[in-house]
Amino acid sequence: MQYSKRILTSAAMVGLLALPALPVLSAGDDTSAGGSVVAGTWEHHQARFSYFGITTLYSCDGLEDNTRALLVHLGARQDAKVMALGCPHGSSVPGRNAIVDVDFYSLSPSADANAANTVPAQWTAVQVNPTHPHFMGRGDCELVGELKDLISKNFSLRDLNYRTDCVPHQLTLDDFSVKAQALKPLPAAVAAATR
Repeated sequence: MQYSKRILTSAAMVGLLALPALPVLSAGDDTSAGGSVVAGTWEHHQARFSYFGITTLYSCDGLEDNTRALLVHLGARQDAKVMALGCPHGSSVPGRNAIVDVDFYSLSPSADANAANTVPAQWTAVQVNPTHPHFMGRGDCELVGELKDLISKNFSLRDLNYRTDCVPHQLTLDDFSVKAQALKPLPAAVAAATR
């Protein structure tokens, strides 16, 4: 009996080795995400918006951090710059209003995959609400409302659903939601493999 088990085990191993190798998929691969890889080109954007908060007060530092994190979440390049000006008591004291300048790059679809400066990209589902991503909270409705034009005009988005229901002096669990397909670069390892 022992002898036949060894033969069966050896035969099974030989059979497994004879199978064709299956590709290893990562979270950013085309087939795991369900979208095709497309060529994207980085486009430069500069914009300014005014923040006026009734329910939530931000320091200039906090406004810069939250805005930058949101831009990167939606597909802006990591070198995005955000500068808030006009905070009433300096950069670290919360205030009602500020002027915010943003300078960033986002991807735009490219018709020619072989053109200079193109990067492999993919349409990726993005979501923003009071619990996602981790840096967003129930008090961010007014900020998301102020960013609507900036986001919708400076990012390549498909199927954009942008809703804000901000009520002054009230925080509700579902007062804002942004859902879309955003054009994002593939992770570096996947991008290198597709070149």
